[in-house]
Amino acid sequence: MKDTLNSFKYAINGIKDAINSEPNLSVHLLFAVIALIFAYFMKLTNNEFMIFIIIIFAVITLELINTVVEKIVDLHSLKISEEARQIKDISAAIVLLGAICSTIVALFLFLPKLI
Repeated sequence: MKDTLNSFKYAINGIKDAINSEPNLSVHLLFAVIALIFAYFMKLTNNEFMIFIIIIFAVITLELINTVVEKIVDLHSLKISEEARQIKDISAAIVLLGAICSTIVALFLFLPKLI
């Protein structure tokens, strides 16, 4: 049981570290809170709200993965190299695609309610 509790503690520490070291994660979290408030007032159905929660968590997860990739590259790349730049840019592109996807999903969920 103690190992399980420690696992949660480490995970929470990881989230704190990521928030403190990655401004983009803070931006994603801010937009997530705003979007959730908006979703509440738009009276999404349970299924729509589930989809919305999944897509929000997916983007935040992608941002965390991007953070890990960037830190690993920085740790192992003593000098700036083209390969390191490409790895970091591709990792950032993954987050961008997730954010674009979440925006499209949000439009599909919210536009019918606004029109």
